[in-house]
Amino acid sequence: MTTIDAYAGIPELTVSLDGGVLSVTLNRPETLNSLNAAMLQTLADVVEHAADDPAVRVVRLGGAGRGFSSGAGIGAEDQSDRRPDTPEDVLDMANRAVRAITNLPKPVVSVVQGPTAGVGVSLALACDIVLASEKAFFLLAFTKIGLMPDGGASALVAASIGRARAMKMALLAERLPAAEAFENGLVSAVYPADELEAGVAAVIDKLASGPAVALRKTKQAINAATLTELEPAIARESEGQLILLHTKDFREGTKAFQEHRSPTFTDD
Repeated sequence: MTTIDAYAGIPELTVSLDGGVLSVTLNRPETLNSLNAAMLQTLADVVEHAADDPAVRVVRLGGAGRGFSSGAGIGAEDQSDRRPDTPEDVLDMANRAVRAITNLPKPVVSVVQGPTAGVGVSLALACDIVLASEKAFFLLAFTKIGLMPDGGASALVAASIGRARAMKMALLAERLPAAEAFENGLVSAVYPADELEAGVAAVIDKLASGPAVALRKTKQAINAATLTELEPAIARESEGQLILLHTKDFREGTKAFQEHRSPTFTDD
């Protein structure tokens, strides 16, 4: 596979390589960049290929339009052209993408300009540096539809903000605004909306021109010290989510969301 082929991307996930910076953009702005299996698979493929490509020095992960990602989408508009996704497909590919980002021996910067929800939070936090606009917010909305966090979120969030805050964020499914996310340690920096791109460019330029071996060793050391529970978390989440995806509560939660009403859960 040539570098050109590896970074061709797909319409829903665009990819470009310029000056050592691999830019990957979730490109479904009409759905706030909701994620399907094809997008997540392509993201994983691209990042895994970048691991051994000396032309890539830093990866930028962002979303088109006004948000980073609204999380996994399993409605009709979220299906790929190849075949309908199942929730299991999306879960498997999300886990693979998170692993690819955390294992990449090069720094990854996520750019969060607006809403970030569900497994979109997992993708953003899997990155090494999270840069947010003042307009951004983070939301683990899983329990609102009878599900649990996935994509390694139970480890990634807790590693950043601790158990108490992670529990509040996951159990109550409340928005965490950018300023509070920064105060809690969830993100690396917050910028005024009109200064975000300049701030991102400065950080990426510094990483791209930095000592690649030292950056690699530093990333690996910090991840080894703080993400020891990532793989066990992914396994626990997958086991639990695969049960929850087949419950009446999930069906009720999804229907209530589509009908813009509060769900009535029966614990079934």
